[in-house]
Amino acid sequence: ASDTLSELAADSKYLGTDIGYICILHTWGSTMNFHPHIHAIVLGGGLDVKNHWKDNGKDFFLPIKVISKTFRGKYMAELKQLWENDRLEFHGSAAPYKNYYAFKELLNTCYAKEWIPYCKKPFDGAESVIRYLGKYTHRIAISNYRIKDMTESTVTFSAKDYKNQGLWKEITISGEEFIRRFLMHVPPKRFVRIRHYGLLSSRNKKKKITLCRNILGCKKYISKLKDMDTPAIIRLLYNKDICKCSSCGGKIIPLPTEQHFIKPKPHMLC
Repeated sequence: ASDTLSELAADSKYLGTDIGYICILHTWGSTMNFHPHIHAIVLGGGLDVKNHWKDNGKDFFLPIKVISKTFRGKYMAELKQLWENDRLEFHGSAAPYKNYYAFKELLNTCYAKEWIPYCKKPFDGAESVIRYLGKYTHRIAISNYRIKDMTESTVTFSAKDYKNQGLWKEITISGEEFIRRFLMHVPPKRFVRIRHYGLLSSRNKKKKITLCRNILGCKKYISKLKDMDTPAIIRLLYNKDICKCSSCGGKIIPLPTEQHFIKPKPHMLC
């Protein structure tokens, strides 16, 4: 995905710039099935070789069909390379693809299909995308509020039914199956799920983004989180009041730092 975006954006036929983007890997669907996919947040333009800002207008970034064919070619080339290096494992219903001819037939089938990248401009502005993805980039496959009931042998949880207009429904599975699905999405140690590229990479971000803002005449960026305490930040980002008890509705009153460490009084002797 990253190679596709960088290569096409740098091509003078399409944009001819160094763009910036963030890729976020998610491996699950609503039912905790194995559904690996990448969300990419991409700047609407980039810097050319002369450090001039360039974009293709408000309604166009890169040709969808070109993205589709380029990504398909790169993905399939990587897949074949893994096969040739004996680095693929086939289990369950995929076991037949251990056979060379079955695997080759699978590749031919994949090549024959049209691959569909979902590439759209944000409906409610760029800030809405950041707010939406920012809320669950570090989430796990399922959170406690979706677990509705547990017995000695089963777990019931809510999931979206995308075959029925995305309505919520409850699913009951065995405890063993619930654990199996959950563990599929625990990443290996030190595995990086969020990566930054181009203008947004660590070595470039501060200098390049400042340059882009100056070129575009943007106001100096001041974080909305500046001078806010932790409860206020969480309220703004997640719409949750951590100072309110979820049971009784009582309020926790934060004390100034110097009052947090009150010397305890000695126990009274009876």
